[in-house]
Amino acid sequence: MQKILRFDFSILAFIACCFTIACADETKEQLLITCGQDKILIIDAAASDGDNVKIVWQWDVTDPITNLPDEYRRALLAIDECKAVNNNSQLLFTGGSASVLMDRETRQCLFYARTPNSHSADLLPGNRIAVALSIAEKGNSLEVYDIGTPGRLLFRDSLYSGHGAVWNKQRNKLYVLGFDRLREYALQDWDSSTPSLRMTAQWALPEDDGHDLSLVSPDRFLITTHSSVYFFDIDRGTFTPFEPLSGIPNVKSVNYNESTEHLTYTKAEESWWTYHIYQSKPEKTIHIPYIRLYKVRVIQ
Repeated sequence: MQKILRFDFSILAFIACCFTIACADETKEQLLITCGQDKILIIDAAASDGDNVKIVWQWDVTDPITNLPDEYRRALLAIDECKAVNNNSQLLFTGGSASVLMDRETRQCLFYARTPNSHSADLLPGNRIAVALSIAEKGNSLEVYDIGTPGRLLFRDSLYSGHGAVWNKQRNKLYVLGFDRLREYALQDWDSSTPSLRMTAQWALPEDDGHDLSLVSPDRFLITTHSSVYFFDIDRGTFTPFEPLSGIPNVKSVNYNESTEHLTYTKAEESWWTYHIYQSKPEKTIHIPYIRLYKVRVIQ
């Protein structure tokens, strides 16, 4: 009889453990960076739905930030994109006429540069930053800066209407989205005082007006245009319609997890902007009424 009781208790313990794990998965944080106008918010999407938004971090251009000159603060009139970099300890954001790298905990400015109409940036090896611009003093461009020397331009390449810059760590390549092209760059003389980028490939988009570039896997990107969203396979060089967003125009940013099919995106509703973040699996819409959003990024 005692053996049977011990067996029953072990089964109960196993069931309790499974229940605890399931509950933990259901309540696990899912952090999103949302930005637009003069604000950046980090929200817990798992704990948000509709008008009920759980904000875990926020910053406004009027908030104190150490080492950021006032002229650069004033240049951040419409924050376009914000990414978590360096193991999510730092935030890299672009918008208006400036690009800024901020320590997430101390809110200290680690880098800034005047970058007119910058739409996207990413952190490169060796403490360098690549910025895609659509309008600059010398025309549309891709620019590379050194974090240790704010404002000093290391490299520049002409690029028509830059809207996306993504560092693919596994491939050791930088991918940049322009108006009608996707470009691939390799690092050149990267350890020298005059590093540069060498374009190794480029692909014509299925349609003009590329808006957003996001990495899905080392081999695939999602690309948004004015009217469609496409999977891009790097090895094959092929564009395939992304069916979950088929028929939804003006998607401004998209994040997708292939294993869970969890999708997070924004789409234009008021001119270029929106007040909503859309998700599927689970299906929900998060409404943020006090900030006109442009892009949203998942913190991995």
